[in-house]
Amino acid sequence: MSFDGKDGLHGAMQILPDMTYETAARAGGFAHIAGVDEVGRGPLAGPVTAAAVILDPAAIPVGLNDSKKLSEKRRLVLFEQIMAVAQVSIAHASVAEIDELNILQASHLAMCRAVAGLRADYVLVDGNLLPKALNLPAQAIIGGDAKSLSIAAASIVAKTVRDRIMVDLAQQFPGYGWERNAGYPSAAHRAALLTHGVTPHHRRSFKPVHNILYQGIKPTL
Repeated sequence: MSFDGKDGLHGAMQILPDMTYETAARAGGFAHIAGVDEVGRGPLAGPVTAAAVILDPAAIPVGLNDSKKLSEKRRLVLFEQIMAVAQVSIAHASVAEIDELNILQASHLAMCRAVAGLRADYVLVDGNLLPKALNLPAQAIIGGDAKSLSIAAASIVAKTVRDRIMVDLAQQFPGYGWERNAGYPSAAHRAALLTHGVTPHHRRSFKPVHNILYQGIKPTL
């Protein structure tokens, strides 16, 4: 519950993620519960990145939440804490795989790769669909990064790692603003596509990029 400092109550109580889903899985006989999330479905450029995290119930960083609800400063602090105390696996699906498979299947591929890097026996997946290739007992949770602490931790790791990848790529291909927009279709990024053209890191199956390459259609800014 928050207050504005003058008139009292300011907004409703914020519901934070907890260990409800993890506790239920443990009650079902599972011991190594991984939360999985991905980042990068919407960008026009760069990979999709997934993280799988198994938290130690005795050493959970304080303040875990959906990465989108955290400031960059807070997210980076939590990232370091997660990496220090949790079991973490990070994986990607490349631009080529995104274009070949489609973004949903590539996202699921990255998730499965991340899970494969851990010895999990149960998986909590952010979203409404489970990856078909995930050969473990699992549960899909819509809005899971705001409900499960394990998924929240995975969202923080995935976003931090992917953002760093895009900063590195921005140094190789300046002018697209990837260090700021992380490859998402901002007006500046769309304008840069017209000015500088398509790079090897752009997703050719995505309409704004495809239109420039094959139809000569200018993207809507």
